[in-house]
Amino acid sequence: MTDHVLPVPEPASVPVANIRARFPVRRIYCVGRNYADHAREMGHDPDREPPFFFSKPADALLTDGGDLPYPPQTANLHFEAELVVALGRGGRDIPASEAQDHVWGYAAGNDFTRRDLQGVAKKQGRPWDMAKGFDFSAACGVLHPVAETGVLERGAIGLLLDGEPRQSGDLADMIWSVPEIIAYLSRFVALAPGDLIYTGTPAGVGAVLADQVVTVEIEGLAPLVTRVVM
Repeated sequence: MTDHVLPVPEPASVPVANIRARFPVRRIYCVGRNYADHAREMGHDPDREPPFFFSKPADALLTDGGDLPYPPQTANLHFEAELVVALGRGGRDIPASEAQDHVWGYAAGNDFTRRDLQGVAKKQGRPWDMAKGFDFSAACGVLHPVAETGVLERGAIGLLLDGEPRQSGDLADMIWSVPEIIAYLSRFVALAPGDLIYTGTPAGVGAVLADQVVTVEIEGLAPLVTRVVM
């Protein structure tokens, strides 16, 4: 047993549907602009670029029903409904034809973003870390094993703000499919069991205020409910 000079933090994890055991989380990767309508609403041409990625710390996870304290240093906190893919196998240079076999399960997710800080970072060519990787910024719902759901290639994805629809799309609208995302990402890093991939958001992203409730709904998965608090 290894001794440490400080207490070791509890590993990040997310709940799994219908069992007590939890899914341990190693890393969180996020895909940018993976729905054409969202790329356009952000002022980009969806046909011109391959997928690109950013990361969130594993300890930024916020599970279903948790409260998100309105983050400091922003006046424009945005919601982004996303399908989260959990990996049960890893590797490098994974062929797209084999990538689906690496998927352990799926969950509804919300990629909370300090949009004003992101805008400044884009203009000044700076990293997005403080815009994307802040505390509780990676909301993730209950994880459903792929053996239960089957492969999710299509199905409604949407977001409600205080019960009012704000985002609506279909998983089939992704520019890059889940296997393509896994294959492309594995060219850059060695993926491993326990990695989560947030796969992008449809159009309709917008601001959320304190005391509002955000609900992400994906067909076949448990909804993800998050309350923003002061």
